[in-house]
Amino acid sequence: MNNLKVWPHLTIVALVCAVLAGVGVGLWMKHEQTASAKALPNAARIQRVEGDVALDNSVAGNTDSDQWVAATNNQPFSVGDRIYTRDNSRASLAFTGRNFARLNPNTSLDVLSLDDRRTQLALRDGSAIFDVGYLNSNDLFEVATPYGAVDFQQPGLYNVGIDNGQVLVSVLSGLAQVVGLGGSGQISKGELLTLIGSTAADVVLSRLNGSDAGYLVDDYYGYQYPQYYDGRYRDYNAYLSDPYYFDPYRRNVSYQYANSYIPGLYDLDYYGDWRNLDGYGYAWAPRVDSGWAPYQTGYWYNDYPYGPTWISTEPWGYAPYHYGRWAFAGNRWYWVPDNVRTSPVYSPALVAFVPFGQNEIGWVPLAPGDVYVPRYYNESWQPQYLSRDNLYQRVANLNVPGAVTVVSVDDFTRGTDWRRARKADRNMLASVNPVLDPLLLTPLRNAVVNSAWGRGKKDIPPGIAKKLRETTVITSTTPAAPPARRDVARSMRVETAPDRAKGQKFKVRDEQRQVHRVEQEQRKQQRIERPVPAAAQFERAARPARQQQAQGERVAAPVRAQPQQKHERPPQAQQKQERAPKGKGKKP
Repeated sequence: MNNLKVWPHLTIVALVCAVLAGVGVGLWMKHEQTASAKALPNAARIQRVEGDVALDNSVAGNTDSDQWVAATNNQPFSVGDRIYTRDNSRASLAFTGRNFARLNPNTSLDVLSLDDRRTQLALRDGSAIFDVGYLNSNDLFEVATPYGAVDFQQPGLYNVGIDNGQVLVSVLSGLAQVVGLGGSGQISKGELLTLIGSTAADVVLSRLNGSDAGYLVDDYYGYQYPQYYDGRYRDYNAYLSDPYYFDPYRRNVSYQYANSYIPGLYDLDYYGDWRNLDGYGYAWAPRVDSGWAPYQTGYWYNDYPYGPTWISTEPWGYAPYHYGRWAFAGNRWYWVPDNVRTSPVYSPALVAFVPFGQNEIGWVPLAPGDVYVPRYYNESWQPQYLSRDNLYQRVANLNVPGAVTVVSVDDFTRGTDWRRARKADRNMLASVNPVLDPLLLTPLRNAVVNSAWGRGKKDIPPGIAKKLRETTVITSTTPAAPPARRDVARSMRVETAPDRAKGQKFKVRDEQRQVHRVEQEQRKQQRIERPVPAAAQFERAARPARQQQAQGERVAAPVRAQPQQKHERPPQAQQKQERAPKGKGKKP
């Protein structure tokens, strides 16, 4: 790898920061810290949108049609948000760098809880595939449905759907447990569980059809990894023999340099290159044209509770804009992630905002070493800061040519491509006072808050909106609500299964045994009705007995759950920590 010398820090930075420190103290007294790091929920990524997909990010948590907006690639979503796919539409989601979902047409998915150890979702209509690549001990990954909660207990591939008053759970690989109002039960690899009725009083367990399972797996992988999927999983047995062949954690070098919890890492290998920067370690550079700069190809969106959020239109543009920092070296930009052992914290945009007069605003990428103040806003859009750092910073990239994008306040919420926007020069920047919280700037605050729903409104049919709003879902445990979404369980109609149901086993109608008995009777009847020719009798007698027995086992025996140790991380990455212990090493 090449070693590059980074953009030098100006000696005036320390002097200016010392002068501004007093301003920060005064500002802190005005906005006293009222929140802890736990108050800020994680965010997930909408990876890809095909067709007509809507997102509801309303502050109040209701699903009136005028609160839905068009979902786009790289859009973050979090607790209290709803996603809905219309006819002939699909969406791919990333909850971390290893846990994903694909929503099929006419599907609704809500986020009930999202933090380092817990992912709780609600499926009220349609179907989705959930690709769980990593679960730590005591992690919860759960999909609530109208008839019960589906807990994924091992890494694996799962299909959950609602059809004609039934909930169907297919375990393509892994192990799942379903908890309903009337009891609970486990589903192993290769099995399909059907819940019938709101109390799940009628439960049917059956084997997955190999052809159907192969179609589901092949369709998902072809959609998720179009650059390198080769179709091998059309054969379900090929998938079962090596389910991790296309695991991005195994295939992509980016997972060696950044924490695998960060969504969007696997895009980086395809669109850029890693190099070793002096003083910073390994950093990633996108393959872009000369003169390119970060935070210029995309748009701003007001995302509750985070505030102004950058949404990139670049295919790789999620991880580098919400984690880490940007450094300018050798006439190009590099994304510098935090250490792989540092627990990552999502940020809506790692920039400082630069006011110019009364009607212009600029922004500049934060560099390694620059301070960022984590925050969220309440329903009145008042900030809640999670650290006591100074909100006014003279950041290192301020004097990098072309780094500061300048637009009118009126255009801030309307633009989609800032590559041709005006760039601030040294004269403009001589006396500016960058700020980390954009809503402290009154003109920008007024423009952003008043136009929170001004982009791409979507109309959901009233009947569908009513169904999504009024359908109750069952969880195994009450969602952990952050301060900005304290009423998430009530507003999203969540009912928690009683403790007695968790300890009571479902009365399952096991169709696997019934099908097996029917197959045996059919084979027996065929032998009676059609005498075996002498040549065939001779050939059968010549076969080893143990071979005949093995064939019978493959047909008849139920598939067992894959042991947990089969889901360990691949050998090349054994030394890497998935995420730091909670409360240690967090760095936004």
